[in-house]
Amino acid sequence: MTVGESEQRVESETDSDDQELETTPAPSDAFGALGGETRMTVVEALTDDEPLTFSELHEATDADTSAGFAYHLRQLTDQFVRQRADERYELTDAGRAVARAVRAGTYTASVDREPVALDEDCPFCGDTALRATVADNVTEIGCDACDRPVLRMSFPPSGYADRDAEAVPEALDAHHRRRIGSFADGVCPECAGPVAAAVETIETDSTDETDAPQPVQLSFACETCGADLKCPAALAVLDHPAVAAFYHDHDRDVRDRPIWNVGAEWRERVVSRDPWCVLVSVRLDDENLLLYVAGDGSVVDHRRVPVDDHAAERTAEETGSDGESASA
Repeated sequence: MTVGESEQRVESETDSDDQELETTPAPSDAFGALGGETRMTVVEALTDDEPLTFSELHEATDADTSAGFAYHLRQLTDQFVRQRADERYELTDAGRAVARAVRAGTYTASVDREPVALDEDCPFCGDTALRATVADNVTEIGCDACDRPVLRMSFPPSGYADRDAEAVPEALDAHHRRRIGSFADGVCPECAGPVAAAVETIETDSTDETDAPQPVQLSFACETCGADLKCPAALAVLDHPAVAAFYHDHDRDVRDRPIWNVGAEWRERVVSRDPWCVLVSVRLDDENLLLYVAGDGSVVDHRRVPVDDHAAERTAEETGSDGESASA
């Protein structure tokens, strides 16, 4: 390759990179394009996935002139709106995401609700003192008796909108089972970015001075958008094939109980802190299922242990299956 050819190639690559950067607007530019009532009206008018003409969109807005409206439409075009071959307009994928967020009240609604008592017992102390409190679209479930947090879950404002207080917990359960499963699989349920997981201890305000081991939880955080979730290790294994098979073999369904108390049959205990290893166990009838959860939330090993076998029971006890109750 000659010097001239080399210079040409570098120049070509630079131009290509510049073009790629130019077609990717900065976040401030993207959000700026949505500014104004006229532009948001265009997005809302196209929400039903029915392509509209220039005139139809103009009529849906409060723009005084077609020239003024054309200016607003140009600011949306390519990023949030595109023109089809038949010259009608439709939303891009980004435009549909904005339209869904507007309809759901994601950026405009903040829901607060008074505490609601839950029927299930606290997974820590066994007292019927669980309550759910909603503040700024986040539901916190905790125990008034032992003052321990159980779960903290964000919930879209539209999830509260058409449900009374008593119906919200069931919706929360369905919504967050899927979220926890996605986080545990390493895929952010918000943006599909990679997820980092870690084990951390739970800080409480309890005045209990016993030598009981400090509870731990799994902490998930998206490395791209920052979405996060904290939950007991037991909740991260509910969808594991070994758990589904274990419940099926005992004619049970792991989905029958809510995620804030999956049942007294669950236990979890830290068996190693360097590296982290949390033993999660579940006992049904005459059998224990033991799952060893690593610091990244993955199940590194699992096995079944018959509880009527003395040696097996001792092994299960030593590894924690009859120890501290799972925090779920």
